[in-house]
Amino acid sequence: MPDFAISADPAVQAQLERLVTLSPGSDILGLDRITRLLARLGDPHLRLPPVFHVAGTNGKGSTCAYLRAALEAAGHRVHVYASPHLVRFNERIRLAGTLIDDAALAELLREVLDVAEGIGASFFEITTAAAFVAFARTPADACVIEVGLGGRLDATNVLPAPAICGIAALGMDHEAFLGTSLVGIAGEKAGIAKPGVPIITQHYPPEIAAKVDEVATAVGAPLNRRDREWSVTDGVYLDSWGPVSLPEPMLSGQHQRDNLALAVAMLRHQWVIDVPDAALVAAATTATWPARMQRLRSGGPLTGRVDPRHGVWLDGAHNESAAIEVARIWPRISRGERSALVLGMLANKDAGAVLRHLAEVVDHVVAVPVPGHAHHAPADLARVARGLGLTADVATDPAAALDLLARSEPEAVLIAGSLYLAGTVLAANDEVPV
Repeated sequence: MPDFAISADPAVQAQLERLVTLSPGSDILGLDRITRLLARLGDPHLRLPPVFHVAGTNGKGSTCAYLRAALEAAGHRVHVYASPHLVRFNERIRLAGTLIDDAALAELLREVLDVAEGIGASFFEITTAAAFVAFARTPADACVIEVGLGGRLDATNVLPAPAICGIAALGMDHEAFLGTSLVGIAGEKAGIAKPGVPIITQHYPPEIAAKVDEVATAVGAPLNRRDREWSVTDGVYLDSWGPVSLPEPMLSGQHQRDNLALAVAMLRHQWVIDVPDAALVAAATTATWPARMQRLRSGGPLTGRVDPRHGVWLDGAHNESAAIEVARIWPRISRGERSALVLGMLANKDAGAVLRHLAEVVDHVVAVPVPGHAHHAPADLARVARGLGLTADVATDPAAALDLLARSEPEAVLIAGSLYLAGTVLAANDEVPV
């Protein structure tokens, strides 16, 4: 599915339009195009500060947020490359702690696009190359880099020697590119392993763990597995260097505690940059990551449409494993009372799997489109929801959905199903990520 970006800045928009025209219009995997593109740019990926490279199906973005928070709490300047953006394309490239500004972004994209002719590089490959150019030129102490899709053939995997690698939660997603075998997907994610570079992994079912271990061992990457080389019990992280008591993270849910633990393990098992335990503790309560069970500001242009007693939460949950985590958290947030789900999903996602889990914790579904993207028809989503025993309606957009829900008196509202939808919601409520 092609990526999508617009900008209010005319110079940035002009380059984004060039990017859409030049790219093949869909996600493609492989390292040949990005390698050739980076060579034309002077191989900036070989001149980066120490890299923390994170893969996974769910949780890699939050893990990156914890890594950044801890590194910054330790006084370090941090570059971050993440995707997708929610509202502004600039969110993908953070330079030494600050999102890239429009003038610099426009010039950066122009420079990369000017040399990309004939390579057939994808939207993500162009963006990755631009980030690496910016990171190589801007002084910083560390880079936190999130894998885009998969791992082995993802454009970020041209990085030859990260300081450390990490793999977050694994599940089914992007089956058109990674296949329908969870073992195979695990192998693709583990493909970020590099010779001599420690790799940190979560706890996985035996068959999945065995595949990750196999891939890492084959390339000579030292394995550091949860519940073997490191562990977390009741908020106390433990490895061979001793314990660290971690506070409850500001981001909600058991999965966020797991993501925090992975970030802590990555920082404790690398030896290129100093991060004291106090910074690890600080990361728990300072890290933020938009659209991950985020309570939206009451009284905003969007949320002001409902009674402030309702509360409106936003989560980008778009696959089954993410829906399982949201379903675990939501009853506590909604206090087990009547609640509603505003749902919009991309056409390449398994809407039935997501709804099966969320149907257990909500009473009413309002299905909406995802603007600018191929998506499940709202009528089809509503039909699936009714088949699961829920009341279901359709609306033209989240604002219309909240207008409808304002008349039905739900105690809490969850908007979910797509990070692209989340971006439109944040923009509509004037909560643009910074």
